[in-house]
Amino acid sequence: MRRPSHLAIGTWSGGRYLHFGEPVAEERLEAVLRPGAGLDTLLTADAYGAGEADLLLGRALEGVDRADFSIVGAIGHDFYNAERDGAKGYPRFTDSSLRGPQDYGEYVRMATERSLERLGIDAFDVLLLHNPDRTGYTSEVVWDALRAVRDEGLAHSLGIAPGPANGFTLDVIDCLERHGELIDWAMVILNPLEPWPGELCLAAAERHGVQIITRVVDYGGMFWDDVRPGHDFAPRDHRLYRPKGWVETGVEKLDALRPIAERHDLTPMQLAAQWCLAHEPVACVVPTLIQEPGGRAIEDKRAELLATPAQILLDAAEIAQIRAIGDNSGSMALKGAGPDHDGDARPDRWGMSPRLDDVARRWGIEPDRDLRQLTAARG
Repeated sequence: MRRPSHLAIGTWSGGRYLHFGEPVAEERLEAVLRPGAGLDTLLTADAYGAGEADLLLGRALEGVDRADFSIVGAIGHDFYNAERDGAKGYPRFTDSSLRGPQDYGEYVRMATERSLERLGIDAFDVLLLHNPDRTGYTSEVVWDALRAVRDEGLAHSLGIAPGPANGFTLDVIDCLERHGELIDWAMVILNPLEPWPGELCLAAAERHGVQIITRVVDYGGMFWDDVRPGHDFAPRDHRLYRPKGWVETGVEKLDALRPIAERHDLTPMQLAAQWCLAHEPVACVVPTLIQEPGGRAIEDKRAELLATPAQILLDAAEIAQIRAIGDNSGSMALKGAGPDHDGDARPDRWGMSPRLDDVARRWGIEPDRDLRQLTAARG
C-alpha cells in the first residue's frame, strides 16, 4: 500500500470525461497522469466515461512500478445496468429500481473488480463510495459490502466522496458516526473562495481519524489565473451552473489574496493548496487541470502544482485572513440533507430528520443558520 500524498491529479482533468474547458487528446492526458516528477497519487472514478477514464489511466500507469504510485478509485454509479439520465448521469447502484439490499454486495464486488481490471492493478490504495444517495450514507448493507472488498484485499482502505455538487455536510458527519471504523478518507469541496460548507465537517473527520481529500481546490479554474471576466465557457462546461457574476466576484477576491501569495513566493494555485493543507485533517489536495480556450497548457499547470512547497508557509493570521476574504457562507443551495428541502427525497437532496438534528447539535451546527442559502447571497 502507498498512502496518498499531499498533491494529486484526477482523471476528471483535461476535459475528456467531465466538461471543464477544452477536451485534450488522449495521449496528452495520459502523459499528464503518468506518475513521476513529484506526482505519485492519482484519482479516478469508474463512471467517468463509463470506464474510459479507468482505461486511460491504466495506459498511463503501464511500465511504472506499482510501489511508486497510489491509486484512489471510486464506485457508486451503475453504468453497467442503467441508462444515463442526461446531465444527471447514471443512477446510484442503490436505486430501488435497479436492485434491493440483498444484491448490493454482488454489485460492489463486481464494480470494484471491473475497475481494477481496467486500471491493470490488483488493489486500490483507497476505494471511495462515489456520490452516494441517502441509502449509501446510512445503509449497513452498503458498508458491509465495502468492508468485504477491503477484507478480500481489493482495497487497502475505504472512504466516501460526496457530490457531485456542494453540501452533504450532516450526511457526511452522520456517516462517520455510523460507519467510522471503516472510513479512513473523505473527499470534500474546499478552497479559499469556498470554505463553506466543507469546513463544517472537518472537526468530525479529525475526531474520527478520517483524512480529507479536497477537490475543486482551483475554484472552477480561478486559481490557475487564466479565467477572467468575459471568459468564453463552452455550452456544456460544468462551470455554467455557478451563479451569474461568479467570475467577476472571484477575480476581485483573488486580487485581494495576491499580496499574501507574493509574500511567500507562491502562485495563486499554490496558495490555495497551502491554505487547504493548513487545515486539520486535510491530507491531500486535488485541483482540476483545465485547458482553457487560449489559456495555459495543462502541462504547465501540472508542473506548478507539483512545485507547491510541502511545508505550510502560512501562519494562523494569514489562514484566517484568507478565509475572511473568501467567505461564501450562504451563497448557494446545498445538496443532501438540509432545511431548504421540502417534499420527497431525491437522489441528491432530502430533508432533515430527528437523527440529523441531533448530529447538528452535537457539532455546533445550526441548520437554519449554517445550511441555508441566504436571500442576498454573496458570490
